[in-house]
Amino acid sequence: MSTIAPAQPSNAAVERDRAPRRRKRQHSPVLWIGVVFVVLFCLFPFYWLVQISLRHGQDLGVAKLYPPNPTLQSYKDVFANDDFVAGLRNSVIVSTVTTLLSVLVGSFAAYALARLRFRGKFTILALILSVTTFPPIAIALPIFQLWTDIGLNNTLIGLVIPYLTFALPLTTYILTSFFREIPRDLEEAAMVDGATRFQAFRKVVVPLAAPGMATAGILTFIFAWNEYLLAITLTTTKAARTVPAAIGNFNDTAAGGYAQPIGLIAAASVIISIPLIVLVLAFQKRIVAGLTAGAVKG
Repeated sequence: MSTIAPAQPSNAAVERDRAPRRRKRQHSPVLWIGVVFVVLFCLFPFYWLVQISLRHGQDLGVAKLYPPNPTLQSYKDVFANDDFVAGLRNSVIVSTVTTLLSVLVGSFAAYALARLRFRGKFTILALILSVTTFPPIAIALPIFQLWTDIGLNNTLIGLVIPYLTFALPLTTYILTSFFREIPRDLEEAAMVDGATRFQAFRKVVVPLAAPGMATAGILTFIFAWNEYLLAITLTTTKAARTVPAAIGNFNDTAAGGYAQPIGLIAAASVIISIPLIVLVLAFQKRIVAGLTAGAVKG
């Protein structure tokens, strides 16, 4: 008795089954046009900044999309400017100290909010998050008056403290979401083996939360590096002025001290943007994870 082999689907049937999947993978041309438009719209200002930084002074008024005679003279001039070099050094110090303090203190605050049970915890977390939305101008003038009275104007620590006012709440909020995703069983197992709560935090929780701490640190560094309003309000000398404030004080002494040297400003802006571009490209997945942490799980 012969067996009947199961019927095999024809090639036409297979193609019909695959067709809907293939259609799902195909993207509308309108979507691609939209993506290209958004990318060009976002990148064009930076391209314009770069091409201005490559122009000679006499070519700044030439209506072309590219520098007629490219030159690196603006970059040489900006590194010969003492205010810019001092501002660059101050920005590195202020941003690094702000980042380290924010991650260190924010880690303890976030761990307490994620693990301890006490009344009003979610209200506290909401208040912490709301601080990040405050406009810096709301505290700039009161802090200026206070710093004048106690002598913290024109000091690096005088910038780090108000920067922490905005960076610490964001760090705490991000790390709270990361700590919540770490199972409590791991800490309890460590404490059963004789570890104290702090040892369990340091040896078990911190290594697992390291990606989140790195994300919070990157976002804090970017904020401190870009901050401008507080920097120009609280500093008037190059001993403490950060690089955004230093660029804002560029002037053309050859023009009597009132004209802004556009090429020099463009070159300085490109230089200070490079570290942030490198950070974002290297840690883009971490940054997105940090910004969306807690968006799905409460």
